[in-house]
Amino acid sequence: MVTDDSTVIQNGPSVILSEAKNLLIMKYIKINPDDNVAVALTDLQAGESVEGVKLSADVPRGHKVVLKDMKAGDNVIKYGYPIGHVIRDAAAGSMVDHSCIKTNLEGLLEYKYEPWKAEILRRSAPQDDSVVTDDSTVIQNGPSVILSASEESRTFKGFRRADGQVGIRNQIWIIPTVGCVNGICEQIARRFRAEIEGRAGSVDAVVAFPHNYGCSQLGADHQNTRTILADMVHHPNAGGVLVVSLGCENNQLDAFRELAGPVDEDRVKMFTCQQVEDEVEFGLQKLREIYAVCSLDERVDVPVSELRVGLKCGGSDGLSGITANPLLGVFSDWIVAQGGTTVLTEVPEMFGAETILMNRCQDEATFDKTVSLINDFKEYFMAQGMPVYENPSPGNKAGGISTLEEKSLGCTQKCGKSTVRGVLKYGERLSVKGLNLLSAPGNDLVASTALAAAGCQIVLFTTGRGTPFGSFVPTMKISTNTPLFEHKNGWIDFNAGVLAQDQTMAEVAPRFIDAVLAAASGEPVNNELHNYREIAIFKSGVTL
Repeated sequence: MVTDDSTVIQNGPSVILSEAKNLLIMKYIKINPDDNVAVALTDLQAGESVEGVKLSADVPRGHKVVLKDMKAGDNVIKYGYPIGHVIRDAAAGSMVDHSCIKTNLEGLLEYKYEPWKAEILRRSAPQDDSVVTDDSTVIQNGPSVILSASEESRTFKGFRRADGQVGIRNQIWIIPTVGCVNGICEQIARRFRAEIEGRAGSVDAVVAFPHNYGCSQLGADHQNTRTILADMVHHPNAGGVLVVSLGCENNQLDAFRELAGPVDEDRVKMFTCQQVEDEVEFGLQKLREIYAVCSLDERVDVPVSELRVGLKCGGSDGLSGITANPLLGVFSDWIVAQGGTTVLTEVPEMFGAETILMNRCQDEATFDKTVSLINDFKEYFMAQGMPVYENPSPGNKAGGISTLEEKSLGCTQKCGKSTVRGVLKYGERLSVKGLNLLSAPGNDLVASTALAAAGCQIVLFTTGRGTPFGSFVPTMKISTNTPLFEHKNGWIDFNAGVLAQDQTMAEVAPRFIDAVLAAASGEPVNNELHNYREIAIFKSGVTL
């Protein structure tokens, strides 16, 4: 129901939690009416009833309960889609997991652009509340999430850059062109931080970003390194950048300057260690010059249409596609509706749900790019002689995820139901607003680095198992379950686990929007508070 002072965000995520208030704790969820399994939201005991079926054994949180007898070969249906098939008979009331479910996916596929399927899903989404019973709730495919009209036309406090970009941090970054100078970069950073400690100014961090590359690489690997580092030079979260070269590496400074293109030379400075007598003192002097300029930068009100947000998940569990990922889907649709930008990556974790994204492409040209995005990554796996679909990690499996289809259907919840407007190659920077897809692997740090390199000012990272890392932009962690949030509150910034308890999406989504905008306005997230900041660059070839 929509009142006069609210607005409906259309085409919301394909799963959203019940708006009912009469349950203190929901014990399990049947996500889609067509599902033949339910998901435990808390540890269930043998003998308890799920959808009128008595459990034959204990079922841990996040795992799946069989709702009707299955024969070997029968499909397991979750989110309304097959997530694989059982390899042996499974009785109603038993638990099924990775030990008895096998993927249905195989090889390269032929794809057809069928946008009408996405439109049917949008139009068929129920517009009433989910069905609620005494100890469960059915999550429907819809309805749209209702948010107050006050959520429209929001702003954040950001830094407007001369090139038209907007940063949400004002930092000085020290970037090595090659791993040989990592130690020098870190020493320069430590000494300069000590030098400016206590000074007034808007610079909120001075960070060196060591990496292992820049030499002994060939072909695409060498180009990837140069491209990601050049992307960092142009990132709006950096008020200033110092690039440090050794002098004899493959990633020669003159060629790197040419690749990076025009820069503000008051803010971006580069030098070669082999050409100066004391590289640390030389670097410190360059930082003083940079600091004199960027420390005067001030935050100003900026519309949320200038936000570019990366969407990532890692250490997922059986609740990822039920709580945290749908929350990001609501946020993604909201910010896209405001004229902003979100980016979904982790291509191997699109396998099995890729046609949902393909049918949401704005046109056939975007569809063709998405097909290439998917098939190029599959061919990369096959060229390495690796299985394409053996993706769920031990942590995923322990948390209740059994197959890649199941993981992908949960993973893609993060981008809501907005139209796909752009498709980016690895290292390519954003040029189109709205929802974009980005080529990068599922590895947490490599993918998060790629999102930041594309121009995202912040990465929203959902997790069911927990992880402390951060990329070179704020990496905000959202827990899928409350026990993780309570156990690791030094890692987790926002708890979506309440969606599986007594709070509704309509209650949680505005609070989450506020938290993201607060982070965009300068409130540090946990990875920044603990100084967990790293980069990782994709590598596939030989090392010389």
